[in-house]
Amino acid sequence: MFKFKLQQVNEKKIAFFDFDGTITTKDSLPEIIKFLKGRTAYYTGILLNMHWFMAHQINLISGDLLKEKILSYFFSGTLENIFQEQCDLFADRVLPGLIRQGAIAEMDQLRKEGFEMVIVSASAENWIRNFAKRLSLELIATKLEVKNGVVTGKIEGKNCKGGQKVLCIKERWDLAAYEEIYVYGDTAADKPMMALATRSFYQPFRKA
Repeated sequence: MFKFKLQQVNEKKIAFFDFDGTITTKDSLPEIIKFLKGRTAYYTGILLNMHWFMAHQINLISGDLLKEKILSYFFSGTLENIFQEQCDLFADRVLPGLIRQGAIAEMDQLRKEGFEMVIVSASAENWIRNFAKRLSLELIATKLEVKNGVVTGKIEGKNCKGGQKVLCIKERWDLAAYEEIYVYGDTAADKPMMALATRSFYQPFRKA
């Protein structure tokens, strides 16, 4: 009598989602600044920092340095616990109105199909964390530097954008173990991450 050993099929699946512009309808950084500081302070701050935007436009400073200048102007000196409380309020009160419903529907379908799901974002993890937690999503995002319990406005490590997204993903997941890898993005900065995919989706929810 013959015994046949069934071959175990690798059915691990994972999906990586960019956040700003892919899951959301707009960039979350200006929105959280408006929420925390008010619209007048936001526009005043942008005007006062216009020289940094101009320097970036003519390639005198990097996009990462520009981002640090803006983060530092608006957030430096804030107690970490207060900042996180404010970010959590933003996630509860504002983020739901920025989310593309097509993205939520896609996540619901992927969950039924057994996918692990991850948000990979250049935005700070502070204001995405609660959203990701509510939907049982893993999160990779830019970290803000904190010293002595105070937010400095600088980025801890590297900005999670472009090729850095790929490095962060590979640090946490062995992609060779996955049969299906879906990646969702909306700008050229997401293309290195999208190159990891067995199926990639560019601006998939714009009409949803």
